[in-house]
Amino acid sequence: MKTNFLLSLALSFSSLLAMGQQPIANLTIFSDSGDKFFLYLNGEQQNNVAQTNLRVEDLPQAYYSAKIVFEDKVTPEIEKSHLGLTDADGVMQDVTYKIKRDKNNGKMSLKFFSMVPVQQNYSPPSNVYVQHYGAPIQVITSAPATTGTTVTQTTTTTTGVGTNRPNGAGVSVNAGGINMSININDPILVNGTTQTTTTTTSTSSSSSSTMNNNNATTANIGCSEMMAGDFTSALATIKKQAFDDTRLTTAKQIAGSNCLNTNQISSICKEFAFEDSKLEFAKFAYDHCSEKKNYFKVNNVFSFSSSTDELNTYIQGR
Repeated sequence: MKTNFLLSLALSFSSLLAMGQQPIANLTIFSDSGDKFFLYLNGEQQNNVAQTNLRVEDLPQAYYSAKIVFEDKVTPEIEKSHLGLTDADGVMQDVTYKIKRDKNNGKMSLKFFSMVPVQQNYSPPSNVYVQHYGAPIQVITSAPATTGTTVTQTTTTTTGVGTNRPNGAGVSVNAGGINMSININDPILVNGTTQTTTTTTSTSSSSSSTMNNNNATTANIGCSEMMAGDFTSALATIKKQAFDDTRLTTAKQIAGSNCLNTNQISSICKEFAFEDSKLEFAKFAYDHCSEKKNYFKVNNVFSFSSSTDELNTYIQGR
């Protein structure tokens, strides 16, 4: 009896662990015209502060019903009943959609922009607001002071019905004198609606020193160099773009989300038909290069010495 119970329990946890390893997709939506928006997936709000560039990670479904609500409350909402997050073979991807305003009538639309394979240990750029699907969104109810002394900040977080990423679940079982304690960090185990209120007290000497500390922290955050297989897929996505401006936009998105070496940056530059596009990307990619000391290698992609001079002047002014 005891053995059967333990076996059943082990099988149950094995099933839960297998479910926790299900494929996931990531979704990025950005506003081409800079209009701030809120995103709803399957009726659940993803961001409580309007954004122009929003990324939602760990999405377990291949399709979602999406709605874009604009902060100005004047621009009509956008609804997309089948927003896809897989490639033609049904493999979960890292997908980007663009909110675009029509130049003729001003109407907003949500258009597919690009996709790349899901990457491990992804480090998003600083201008992207990242939300984990099913994790609580933060609502700041008291604003911290910018100067002086002690700051008390109260934050209320609400988790909707669905998955909850942060703390996992713990289970303890006593069967016939045998104790079993199992902790599983699995997003599927925690469901329901939860409200948590956290009060944090901190002291800052001045707003300027806080800003300097934040900048120092950002500067020290590194990212891993893009793997060869991922880069091959990313380069193929760039090549599929029909025009230089869309190639440039796609390339910037890839470089902005990864660290690239000089050979990878040079390979991307060679996909542009125009010298100006090569130069613009080479400037942009400098901040995302894993080996800045060897950035001189990128000079070889240019046809004109004036482009090399302009890039070197740009780098020296950083």
